[in-house]
Formats: sequence, structure tokens, C-alpha cells
Amino acid sequence: MTNIAIIGAGLSGLTAATKLNQHANITVFEKAGGVGGRMATRHAAPYSFDHGAQFFLARTAEFKAFISPMLTQGIIAPWDGCFAEFENKKIILKRQWVEDKPHYVGVPGMNAIAKYLSRDLNVRLDVKVQSITKKNDKWQLDDDQGKTLGEYDWVIPTTPAQQASELLPSSLSCYPKLDEIKMKACFSLMLGFEHDLSLAFDAALVRGNDISWISVNSTKPGRGKPFCLLVHSTNQWADDHLYDGSDQVMEYLSSQTSEVIGFDLSGAAHKSLHGWHFANIGKQTGETHFLDMEQQIAVCGDWFIQGRVEAAFTSGFDAATKLIRAL
Repeated sequence: MTNIAIIGAGLSGLTAATKLNQHANITVFEKAGGVGGRMATRHAAPYSFDHGAQFFLARTAEFKAFISPMLTQGIIAPWDGCFAEFENKKIILKRQWVEDKPHYVGVPGMNAIAKYLSRDLNVRLDVKVQSITKKNDKWQLDDDQGKTLGEYDWVIPTTPAQQASELLPSSLSCYPKLDEIKMKACFSLMLGFEHDLSLAFDAALVRGNDISWISVNSTKPGRGKPFCLLVHSTNQWADDHLYDGSDQVMEYLSSQTSEVIGFDLSGAAHKSLHGWHFANIGKQTGETHFLDMEQQIAVCGDWFIQGRVEAAFTSGFDAATKLIRAL
């Protein structure tokens, strides 16, 4: 049976792995301590934050079929939130998300989806693949400690493009594309409170500020109390300040959020920050993935399409579908 190594346990990697699992021996390597990538949840008892992807839509028939079992089992649920748009610190639009266009979230956190998908997979956590080398018609993987991780017929990096380019041979026809892709950064500010703030919205898009998004994370299905706010910076501000001190970034983003919503947030009982170096990318054109039959390398990730949850699924699904035909 064909042995395949998948690098990265985000949605692209797990989608490809679940589809390929009946056709090959699959090993998924993930450098973090948990699965999900940017479909992430952080716990800081008694608070909980989805500090990456906030929600997702399902547009294609393939993605709707993919999430259907998780909807049935309660792993995914619609977030029927009150949505607002801010411009120059004023609400210019407010509406209720409706059932005919559901905004889905994982329950009780966004990472529940990745945990569900990985339940029957061989996933090796806390393993950073440092290099891949062709030996005897196989790909040998080594970690950052110099330890050999095994030999595989196929390798499928599902990491951000910059990280994939550091691993893959420059002889690949897709290599110039990997080198050209520039993903954008983002800061996630997490604030926990002992009492509700009684805001006029559950989720808000912000324009004309250095923050771009605010959500009351505790209003999502399965979260409950206590009151939690999740704030995203703009991509541009994060790119410009990615290496600033975390206390400085937290103070600035907290003050910006206070100004937008009209509440002083300095008294939050919990404050934390996460910096995403590769958080987002605009809409792309061309293939949804890359497949090299001769070198036996496939590459997938949301950055082939757009920085969206469904894009991550589509890229992994398409790559796996084509590889199954080849196998």
C-alpha cells in the first residue's frame, strides 16, 4: 500500500487525509500540540476563545456534504448572531444572521471540527518536519532534532506557502508560485470579563481602524458564560507591527477596541494575545492545488484560493481526489 506523509493538521491536511485514508497508509505530521491550524480554540479557564477562524459558510455541494455528518452529530452548529458593521467608530448597519445563510462554528470550539476529522487518523503532534530528501525512490522526512521520521512514497505539504517552499525542491514546477505567495499577518486579542458588557452585537466588522473584527465569543453555540471578546487586528497593522512587544500590542489593540465600542476594556480579568504570521490571503486565480506525478509531491492549502475555511477544504479535497485517481 502507498505510504503518504501529510505535513500540517489544518483543514486542508485533514480533509486530504480523511479522503485518502482508505486508499493509502497516511501519517499526518503537525508541529503544534493540537490539530486545527487556524481553526483554533484557546482555553484559559474559565474563558474560551476561537482565536483563528471565527465562522464559515458552506457554498459548494461538496463542502455541504462534507460537513453534514458533523451537523447531525452537533460538532458544527449555526451561529445565529446579531451582526454589526462599524465605520469610523459608529454602527452603520446591523442585522440578524438568518437560517437561509447559516454562519457555522465548531462546538464547543472551532477546533472541535479538526478533532472530529482526526479521530481515525495517524496524527503525530509536536513534530516539526525540517527537511525532505529523496532516497532510493522514497521521500525521507527528518524533524528539527535531526531524527528520521520515515520514508514515504508521496509527500503532501499543507502548510502556508512560505513554509512549504522551505521544504520542497526548487525543481518543482510550482516552486516559483510558492515563492511569490505572500500571506498576511493578524493579531488576535483575547479578553475575558467577570460580567457581561451588554454590547449591541455578537459579531462586528470594523472599518476605518487598526482592528477589523470583534466577536462576543461567548455567544456562539455551546460556549456559555463567562463573557469573552475576541478582536482581530487588520492584516496591514499586523504586518507593520508583527515583531512589537506583546504587551505593547495588547495595550494598543485594547484601546482601539475600547474606542470603537465605547466601553473601557482595561479592566478585563483575562488578557492574552496570539500573532498569526500567515493568517490571510486575498482571492487567487488558477489551480486549487498542485500535483507532480513524477516527483510524487502534492501541495494544497487555502492560499491557493482565498483565506477561507471552505477554500482550505476545497484545496485538500481536490488534491486528494486527483491523487486517488492516480493511485
